[in-house]
Amino acid sequence: MLPIVLVMQSPNTLRHSTRAKVLAWCSARNAKRPVHRLSTPGFTTLLTPDGYSPKTDKGHVRNVATAILYLAPANASGVANTCADASDGCTSVCLYAAGRGGFDPLVPAARIARTKYLKFARHLFNQRLIADTNAHRAKAGRNGMHCAERLNGTSDLPWENFVVDADGHTMMTRFPDVQFYDYTKSARRALKHARGEFPANYHLTFSRSEVNEAQCREVLAAGGSIAVVFKICDCKRACKHEIPDGAYTYLGRPVINGDHDDLRFLDPRNVVVGLKAKGPAKSDTSGFVVDIADCELQSELARAA
Repeated sequence: MLPIVLVMQSPNTLRHSTRAKVLAWCSARNAKRPVHRLSTPGFTTLLTPDGYSPKTDKGHVRNVATAILYLAPANASGVANTCADASDGCTSVCLYAAGRGGFDPLVPAARIARTKYLKFARHLFNQRLIADTNAHRAKAGRNGMHCAERLNGTSDLPWENFVVDADGHTMMTRFPDVQFYDYTKSARRALKHARGEFPANYHLTFSRSEVNEAQCREVLAAGGSIAVVFKICDCKRACKHEIPDGAYTYLGRPVINGDHDDLRFLDPRNVVVGLKAKGPAKSDTSGFVVDIADCELQSELARAA
């Protein structure tokens, strides 16, 4: 059982030490378990359907329905590292234990179960992923919406290389009418995407960390975009402060507000996607979070914000 304090605390106020205990508890507990019986893998669906994430729901304004695959990040599953390029700062502020994942033990348990399913029952995993995507496409079609999918909701895997059926298709080639998109800390993948060497329906945004600013410059120079987590206020709780579009520049490129929605494939090219520090990121000291006060002012909008 999780300590009762985890249930009573708001997920946005979980301290780093508590979050670390959540991840450690999940990893140790589940690494010792056998693979779930294939008839009861430990989760309801692979894809979290459209309508369950407040941020992706914002895409409805632009007529886009988004489903997300949430796996266990980094080594939290105890069986595979799903974030090979994660930095220490990234791991410490990971959103894995935010939201319901911070107080409902069934959420991280399901993400670990999905990761084990991927690791030990890849063929069945692929069948479920295809079936869930077909269901998502059908629902989006019935609602007259464009269909989008994030396969790395809390992971960083090279899905462009993963064959999912007997015909040799990846998810991108199997579903050419679905727009796939992800964030990544793999500079190699981000540079390939920036050079136009990725599937046309798979968009990547490179994520900055405290150790990859040189790679950020490379991606921007190649024409790609990067995402940066910014500290924009000293509020301890959720607040209404926002990053003003175009008011700042970072590494010479304009900063746009990435919190308006999650639809990175609709962003202008070659920009910095600004994400407001939330939860444990508000108290980050690793350098993963950038103070927006250190950015250059682009217009008077920033002075008035």
